[in-house]
Amino acid sequence: MVQTDRIIQGGEELFLTAGIKSVTMDDIAKHLGMSKKTIYQFFKDKNDLVLALVKKKLKDDEEQMSAIISKSGNVIEEMINMMKCSEEIFSRINPIVIHDMQKYHPDAWKQFQDFKSGVLISTLEQLLTKGIKQGYIRPDIDVKIIARMRVNQVELGFNTAIFPVAEFSTWKVQYQFLEHFNYGICTLKGYKLLNQYKNIHDE
Repeated sequence: MVQTDRIIQGGEELFLTAGIKSVTMDDIAKHLGMSKKTIYQFFKDKNDLVLALVKKKLKDDEEQMSAIISKSGNVIEEMINMMKCSEEIFSRINPIVIHDMQKYHPDAWKQFQDFKSGVLISTLEQLLTKGIKQGYIRPDIDVKIIARMRVNQVELGFNTAIFPVAEFSTWKVQYQFLEHFNYGICTLKGYKLLNQYKNIHDE
């Protein structure tokens, strides 16, 4: 593993558990067993590291989504696979990370927002359009509106003012949103198939 990747991974491990603000470059150096000077050869400051980390994660997510779409037989299967993929991502994310990024790292937050409004929304629009053609998704839904709603719903689930961490599990909130969304967009044919896949997944 190249040094930059190792530093990014080390930063990610600490950020995900403690949030971004409370982690210092010293903490990351200690965690990786390397000198701070070495880290500064690759990243000029913590903001630079956060930005690199977000870029890398978004690229990984995009590749993961493409892989899911290419190996799924139909839209319902894609939705179930996306659900499994989201479970892995969301169960690791500390809502504080989202809050810290928004408040203290505007460049990284902008990357995240651009990805959301670009890649995520257009991927979802394509998925919904394909699902309507396959007869699994209701033809009366407006894919542009529903895609935007769904992507912003994810962010809402991370809002600790609405879902305090002490009271709600982040993954449980996201899962409820996702189930509500999936069942809300399906035709009867899609509903039956969704139930079928869900039972297989749950077993």
